[in-house]
This record gives sequence, C-alpha cells and structure tokens, in this order.
Amino acid sequence: MTATRPTLTRRHAVGETSARSLLLTVLGEFVMPQESPVWTATIVEVLDSLGVEEKSARQALARTAGDGWLSSERVGRSVRWSLTPSGRRLLTEGAERIYAFGTPPPVWDGVWLILYVSVPESKRRLRHRLRTKLTWAGFGSPGPGMWISPIPSREPEVLSVVQGLGLDQGAMSFTARFAAVGSEREMVRRAWDLDAVAAQYAGFVETFGELEPASVHDTMLAQTRLVHEWRRFPFLDPRLPTALLPEGWIGDQARRLFAERHTEWSDVAQHRWRELIGR
Repeated sequence: MTATRPTLTRRHAVGETSARSLLLTVLGEFVMPQESPVWTATIVEVLDSLGVEEKSARQALARTAGDGWLSSERVGRSVRWSLTPSGRRLLTEGAERIYAFGTPPPVWDGVWLILYVSVPESKRRLRHRLRTKLTWAGFGSPGPGMWISPIPSREPEVLSVVQGLGLDQGAMSFTARFAAVGSEREMVRRAWDLDAVAAQYAGFVETFGELEPASVHDTMLAQTRLVHEWRRFPFLDPRLPTALLPEGWIGDQARRLFAERHTEWSDVAQHRWRELIGR
C-alpha cells in the first residue's frame, strides 16, 4: 500500500494564528532539529506563552497526531511526543521552502509560463479550488482563464494541479516572451496585488525591526513568532524577478531582516528549548 504524502492546508501553510499553526511552527523550529521527544507539559507551556489556551494546545496535539505527523508515548501519567517519518518529511520540506524564500530571487531570462484553463461558471467550487492551488504555486491571473508565472520550471506543478482537478483535457500551456503589444508591467499589476503583499511586508518589518527580547525565554518566543510570521510569505508573495517589481521593493528589506533576526536569536532560542525539555 502506497503511503499518503503529507500535505499542509493553505490555512496552516500561510501561518494563520491558530493553536495548530503555532504548534507546527514550534515543531519545525525546535522539535525537529533537537530530535528528542517532548512532554505535553512543555508544549502546553510554550504555547501558553504564545497566547494559546491549554485546551486548544491539547486539541492541536491530538489533531496533529491524528493526521499522522506525531506519535505519542505514555510514561507513567505523562505523555511525550515524537515526530513521525511523515511529520519529519512534511516539516523538512516546509523549512526548505521557508529558508530558500529568504534568498535573493534568481536572474530572470524574460520567459513566461502561460496556462489557459477554463472552468464553467456553474462549477464555482472547482474554480475556487483551481484559483487556490495556482495562487499557492505563485501564479497570477491577468484575465479570465489565463494564468502566468515568470518561472517556467513550475510547469510540472501546474500539470499536477490541472490533472488532479480533471481539467487537463481542455487546458493549454506554453512559454513565451512578452511582445510589443501592451505593457508587461501592466500585466503584472493585473495579475498580482503587489500593494497588498507590500503592506504585509511592512507589518513584518514594523513588528520585528526594533524588537529586542528582554530574556532568554522571550528570545525563544520572538524566534517562534518570527518564523511563524515569515511562513506566510512564500504563499503570499509570487517572488517575481527584480525587473518586474516596484523600485525599492520592501520584500527585499523584509528578507534581510528575517535572515538577520533568525541568525541573531537562533542559538539562544535553541538553548532555551533544550532547557525546557531537559527539566
């Protein structure tokens, strides 16, 4: 029997502030690198410091275990948790996407990947699923039925999306350069709401730009919030080439800030986590 590949819902991937999404951040940032089981009480304590009530924390643990990402072991009256192979694989892939997103975008050769796919108005749920999946993959839509990406290597991902939704029979894709008719920047403006993305980046910079944790424990919490907030951006920002972005794009400042803060706080945060699980 083939194992089911673990996946995150978009709601959890974009880092919605819920007990479960915060738990996933803690698991990825601290439990996975340490490779040690962690007591329920430790996770509940950390999530409580992040504003999550105990009941919600315990429900998040139970649901995550129910999805096959955590396994539990009872020791006396206490329970400790370990990542399953599926959970470790899921979080490893997530970490790779998060930290790769923090690097500068590659030089662009001017080639677009274009997808045409039509979904009848009567199938609104299917249209919504298509839009969600293609937006998640970094595509923008400058007009009805047309989706574009400046990263042609995403074609296998697009093929998987349209096949998975049963839309591959009527879909078409090709690669091309923008020609003489119209404006490439206007096409970008219609395809992506970069003002909304910039506003999200501005909030991130404002929150973490001047943040100075007052203690070792606060540093661990700040690191958790930093990664949790940054998790959203690979799914919000299409990461367009520099040539297509507004001058002085705030996303570049936010990426530098994330890298600096993560490096600055990491050792202290990991040390504090080891203290907590060693008690």
